[in-house]
Amino acid sequence: SGDLMKRISSALLVASSLIISTSIANADQFVRMVSGPSGGSWYPLGAKVMQVMESEIKGISTSNTSGGGISNVLAVDGGDAEIGWTYAHTVANGYTGKGKFKKAHKNVRYFATLYGAAFQVAVRADSKIKSFEDMKSANISPGKPKWTGTAFCESILKEYGFDFETIKKNGGVVHQGDYKESVALMKDGQTDVFMAATSVPQASFIELENSPGIRFIGLPKDRMDRIVKNNPGYIYGNIPASAYKSLDKDIPTLGIVTSMIVHKDLSDDLVYKMTKSFWDNHAEFVKVKSVWKRVLLKKAVDGAAVCIAGPNFDESAARRSAKHVHGSHVAVASLRACPAVPRARAPLGPLGYLAGDRARRRIAIRRLYEGGTVRATA
Repeated sequence: SGDLMKRISSALLVASSLIISTSIANADQFVRMVSGPSGGSWYPLGAKVMQVMESEIKGISTSNTSGGGISNVLAVDGGDAEIGWTYAHTVANGYTGKGKFKKAHKNVRYFATLYGAAFQVAVRADSKIKSFEDMKSANISPGKPKWTGTAFCESILKEYGFDFETIKKNGGVVHQGDYKESVALMKDGQTDVFMAATSVPQASFIELENSPGIRFIGLPKDRMDRIVKNNPGYIYGNIPASAYKSLDKDIPTLGIVTSMIVHKDLSDDLVYKMTKSFWDNHAEFVKVKSVWKRVLLKKAVDGAAVCIAGPNFDESAARRSAKHVHGSHVAVASLRACPAVPRARAPLGPLGYLAGDRARRRIAIRRLYEGGTVRATA
């Protein structure tokens, strides 16, 4: 009976191993998204994108968590997320180790160009603050650390000759919370200035327009010129007068281009399926936020300043030549030296979807290597 029990135990052990192996083999691949704060556009849109992808792509399990433009590049690069929201200039700086990034983060790939946005700064309507120069002792709410809006704020304050520490020494407060917290502080009178790099118009500013009432702060041209010159990747933008009821003229400010990135190790096939699901469900995402109407297939990878998703593109060979279009337009960028793409490989990530047949795919790829902006051809 002892031998029988040993044989049964061995059989059970083998069976258990087979079950575990099969379970692992059949386990869903996680696709984790990092988006934006609650109260913004990125978070609800990100939740819907992930929901749609999980329902359409067999074998994946998705999630969506809050984040910010800079922190999302770090998360995707570090393998803590597979896909993330950011800005075109932010991922370019992250890839090359410039700006707020202490080193190059080479594990990111460009997934999609979304829509233009702007750095928006507002004070209470009854505030005595007329410009950034008046904020040296103010209570400000620029966003959380490693958010793009916070980085913009620091760059602007530097141009005016002071920083967060100066504000604190002068008796002011730098609140580093999310949008909801900032709105509450503005309503309670505990902060003088709310800042955010976000879509135009944006719900938090609309809410503050209704109560307690706000006034937007812009940047003079000479200041803007120096800030753009001293911060590679920053572009000119504006808040149009039509965006908010309190405006009677456009507000000049820094412009930004919302983008999505993915980790370089996602398979070509999965990225293709994600791209297809992303663009095929455009109407579903418009239902979540009307800003999605500005997400256009014909501009799907415009402004890509790092290699586009797909294992055929090797970051070690990538050299970028970026020329920025002044105004609230997409930054035009070139990818000149990604290695030659094997013709037999298809689909080719986003390009495989955007260029519907082999002939058009070759045209899209050739334009990429000749240094032109890649545009959708399907």
